[in-house]
Amino acid sequence: MRTKKIALLLAGALLGGVALTAAANGSGQDILKQQCIACHAVVKPEKTTLDRLWERKGPDLHYAGDKFNREWLEAWLQNPSTLRPAGVMYAKTAKPAADKSADQIDAIQLAPHPKLSKEDAAVVTDSLMALKVDGLVQKGGFKNEPVNASFASMLFSKLRGCTSCHAAKPGTGGQSGPELYSAGDRLQPDFVAAFIKDPQKFTPHVWMPKLDLNEADVQKLTGYIATMKAGEKK
Repeated sequence: MRTKKIALLLAGALLGGVALTAAANGSGQDILKQQCIACHAVVKPEKTTLDRLWERKGPDLHYAGDKFNREWLEAWLQNPSTLRPAGVMYAKTAKPAADKSADQIDAIQLAPHPKLSKEDAAVVTDSLMALKVDGLVQKGGFKNEPVNASFASMLFSKLRGCTSCHAAKPGTGGQSGPELYSAGDRLQPDFVAAFIKDPQKFTPHVWMPKLDLNEADVQKLTGYIATMKAGEKK
């Protein structure tokens, strides 16, 4: 019950467009409560319909503790960068380019993510990392075995077409999914492996396809994605 109460208080500045200073007011949880749940699901949604997915304003966070690396999350909340170039729903912000060669993103529809102070980021990170779902991610699911970098890169970009939706480097790849060139900093490898296997287990109706990969390819892709870190050339 206490865990659920903490989750319901998670309403911080995760999509508002202004800087917040919870610590200065002496009440970090009050400001969390005012903001986060307006855009993010911090408890598992009762409705899992396609309409619910279409209308959500930000990614679900009720399994944030299974997903993010703590150090990255705390730093990112203090200085957020764009992870989803088209926002959470690509179809709402994309429009045909003038020459019809590709889609363009209507950036005016994308609200900037607020910055948190160091103190507030720590409060939010503590709360988010406590949000886990039993059985969602298999601990040790990523075996961390040696990976042939060249083959794994080809598997990612050509054989499985991940770059159709994701950017492996800034300015490249697709825009409908979150960028992956900082995924090694951002995501827990066990989460990556579990999500590749069954994305709809995390978010029903999500447009990430279930590829039905064999275990060897799951491990190769996860290992490759784990090497994709900010500032490192691939």
